[in-house]
Formats: sequence, structure tokens, C-alpha cells
Amino acid sequence: MTVHDHVHNEKVAALLIVVSPMRRRHLRGVLRIEEVTSSTPWSLGLFLAESRRTERVYLVAKSGAKVVGYAGLLLVLGEGHITTVAVDPEVQGGRIGTRLMLVLLRRAVDEGAEAITLEVRASNAAALAMYRRFGFIPSGARKNYYSNPVEDALVLWAHDVHTVSYAERLSSIEESLKTPLVFAGLSMDGGTESAEPDDYVTNKIELDQNELDQNELDQNELDQNELDQNELDQNELDGYVTDEYVSDGNVSDGDVSTAVKGYL
Repeated sequence: MTVHDHVHNEKVAALLIVVSPMRRRHLRGVLRIEEVTSSTPWSLGLFLAESRRTERVYLVAKSGAKVVGYAGLLLVLGEGHITTVAVDPEVQGGRIGTRLMLVLLRRAVDEGAEAITLEVRASNAAALAMYRRFGFIPSGARKNYYSNPVEDALVLWAHDVHTVSYAERLSSIEESLKTPLVFAGLSMDGGTESAEPDDYVTNKIELDQNELDQNELDQNELDQNELDQNELDQNELDGYVTDEYVSDGNVSDGDVSTAVKGYL
């Protein structure tokens, strides 16, 4: 890592990031990141459908009014499957992915998950190192699971995530963050429940209004895209989510790595 990279990572790590549930108003920012971090980006319709389903957990990370990352997970019979995690390349290296993972895993436990799985590129050493910190271990492989380039996936599992010892593991990871883990619109153990505090955002009303104005400008485009995507057959959508949600991404040593999508 160069001196420049180190300074950049330190600055990003010092940002106050707020993690909250993914809402429709966040999707413009989500799609912006999706387009630059994925070789097979998800569509607006897919994000809308996923975020509305009760057995899903989708989160965004925000710096002020800007979406800088997101993550998702599906739940089935006491097991969780991480479907997507991505971070804006402009702020990669600041452990935003770690914050998303902390909240995502705690939410999964709150929803009854006892084990969680994900896929990762076999060559992604940084990803494997991060997942070891979260207690994930390899349990198998899927041949040619990734494309662009074609590569096998390692299947990782974290078991007994509902136990006290795993909660202590998450607390230890949280304590290693340079700034507090802050969340809004969620109820869970750990972290600090707060919106952007006054000493971080000096005029939150103005920031929120700017976001609302931008959302209004983009609403027609979002609505049209949603109408187009609603033509997808539900079976096709389910198959895409369960079988083809893995895409390409690179990871640096400065932050967490790919769960399903490329992110930092």
C-alpha cells in the first residue's frame, strides 16, 4: 500500500457512516454504485422486488445524504444467504463494507438466522481474510461460478451466529472501527442508534431537502424502469436471485471484500 493509499484510507475511515434500511429513495445511489462495481449489474426492478420481500434484509450506508454502499441478505428456515455487498469506489478502503456486514449479520440473527453462507472468488485472498474475521470458513466450491473472468467460487459458512460467543466476535470487530458504528431506522444490539448528529451534519434539513429534490427529478425515470422490469416473470426473478447473483469485483487489503458482488 502506498503512502497516498494509506492517507486516503485513513480519511475515509474517519467519516461518520450511517447504516439504514434500503428504501426506494436510495435506489438512484445504489444503481450508480452497482454500475461501476459489477460486471453484471442488477436492474432497478430486481432491487425493488428484493427490497420489498419480507424474507430479505437490504441496507444502505450513507455519508451525509449520499449513498456510499449497500448490502443484502435472504433468509430461509433459519439460514441466511448474503446476496450483495458493494461500496462506492471513491470511498473504498474505509471499512464501510465492514460496517454493512456488522449490521447485516446482526439483523440476520434478529430475524432468526443460526447460520449464514456466501460465495467468494477462490483467488480473492483479501476477501477470505476478512471472512475469517467474521467466522466464515470454506465448506465447498462451485465450478466456474463466476464470469468475466470465469472462476470457481468458494462456498463459505458461518455457523452458530446466534450464540453469545459470535455476538462477542462482532463486538470485537466493531471496537476496531475508528468511528462509532451508527445506524438509523433499525432495532438491534450493538452500535449507536442515531441519525446524522449535529456535529457531523450542520444542516441536515438542507441535505434531506436536496436528496428529496433529486429524487423527484429522477422519479419519472425510476417509474419507467420499474414498469419495464415488471414484465419479468417472477420465476425468472427468483432464479436470478438464487443462481446468478454473483458478479465481478476487486478488493484491496484496506477493507472487506466480496461476498457476492465486488466491493470494498
